[in-house]
Amino acid sequence: MSASCATAGTEWLNPTGNRFAVPGRSNQFKGGRWELNRRNFAINGIVATGASVMPPSVVAESSQGLQQLPFKPEGYNYWTWRGHKIHYVEEGEGFPVVLIHGFGTSAFHWRYNIPELAKNYKVYALDLLGFGWSEKAQVDYDALIWRDQLVDFLKEIVKQHTVLVGNGLGGFTTLLAAAELPAEQVKGVTLLNSAGQFGDDITTTDTSEETALRKFIVRPVEEIFQRVVVGLAFWLSMRPTQIEAQLKSGVYRNHSNVDDYLLNSIAIPAADPNAGEVYYRLLRQLISNPRKYTLESVLSQLSCRLLLLWGDLDPWVDHAKANRIKEFYPNTSLVNLQAGHYPHDEVPLLVNKALLDWLSTLGLSEPSLRTVPEI
Repeated sequence: MSASCATAGTEWLNPTGNRFAVPGRSNQFKGGRWELNRRNFAINGIVATGASVMPPSVVAESSQGLQQLPFKPEGYNYWTWRGHKIHYVEEGEGFPVVLIHGFGTSAFHWRYNIPELAKNYKVYALDLLGFGWSEKAQVDYDALIWRDQLVDFLKEIVKQHTVLVGNGLGGFTTLLAAAELPAEQVKGVTLLNSAGQFGDDITTTDTSEETALRKFIVRPVEEIFQRVVVGLAFWLSMRPTQIEAQLKSGVYRNHSNVDDYLLNSIAIPAADPNAGEVYYRLLRQLISNPRKYTLESVLSQLSCRLLLLWGDLDPWVDHAKANRIKEFYPNTSLVNLQAGHYPHDEVPLLVNKALLDWLSTLGLSEPSLRTVPEI
């Protein structure tokens, strides 16, 4: 979903032009690009007008000279969680470091970080349910479903003590998981422009006096209208040209890494038939009951060291939040970066260095064979 999600296919590449097609659909190659005969209103705008996909065998180099994770349209590894297909990347050997993407992106968003970290650590990058190459499940989403997914991933796949790293929504997910697990299980957490709010920053509307008329007539009509509006907005915003425009509008201050790789990693998942519905469900959950999970309530349960790698030019997350987190949770190191919401992809050299330097201070050793305990 997402503003970026999709189930994985197998071979999506056209050998003639390296344009991608969507698996399981009837496609025709016309005028130098793929045309889709089904769901044209949604798919052509998102996929067929997209940029070229690099072949999976190509290991590209970024403009900053860093190696990229090879782009595989079919994905890397899959795990079944609660009956849903979950995608993840696994690279390297050593102490486990688990990377969790932000809203609308995927494991491929750590393209410049995975190869560097994997030189010294065993790196996992997980696609949250509803995002990336993981299944676009039509379930009720809230913060706990991703927390539970991450906790179970640590128990069933990683099976070791670990360090968690998260961007945006993924940052808040790592905090929730670290707070839920036994203290010794998570050795450290790194947040990059994390989601989450302090309680006094949240305003709510009292709906305790909801009438029967509103509950049974007005609200269902509003939901239908909202679903249509959100679906249209999703379709329009997920066209590759719009994705690029949004990323360059300030989310990335330096545009050099807003390239075909990045655009395709967002557009391919968004082409999933269930992506729009997932997007609608996510938005509804994210704006409901915001006081249930606040930063102070989660940080107060944390016991490990915390690193903040913060893009100070983020148009979505106030840079002052990083200072406030550090004040509330003193066992925090803060590195300010001249970048937008995705510093790990915009200034990966700086992020990799800061993260590796911090990891070296945690006294991490080769992982034991202890499994993650039940919670």
